[in-house]
Amino acid sequence: MQNSEAIALTAAVLAVAGELTQRINEGVVARGFEGVRPAHGFAFVRLAPDGATVTDLAAHLGVTKQAASQLVEELVRRGYVERRPHPVDARARLIVLTELGWACTRAAEEAAADAVRPWVELLGEGEVRVLCDRLLRIAPYGPIRPTW
Repeated sequence: MQNSEAIALTAAVLAVAGELTQRINEGVVARGFEGVRPAHGFAFVRLAPDGATVTDLAAHLGVTKQAASQLVEELVRRGYVERRPHPVDARARLIVLTELGWACTRAAEEAAADAVRPWVELLGEGEVRVLCDRLLRIAPYGPIRPTW
């Protein structure tokens, strides 16, 4: 692959990522979740399975613990997450999604489906599945986080 092709590929991937982030966030807001920013969605990705500590969240987001703490405080105030005692480390608090946080996560999944629907219309379902497979081979585990 020549340099110009590599630049074109990276520009296309970054453009698609930016558009997806914007469309998913707009879809979440349109579904009634006001005040939600893309950074919140990236945090929800880390919190969704079993919760996380502020330290875990900071590492996932690529920010300082102080920045992650501020984000958590904002999400607590908005009712999307809550702090619970950590099951193993008495010094730590586990940050978990509330019912509202899970509802917002489901809204993001719906918005993501809406965002990729035009791809299926343009490329066909088979090609989109191949694209998904190829991308998962390149980046199998994420992390799904912002590029600040």
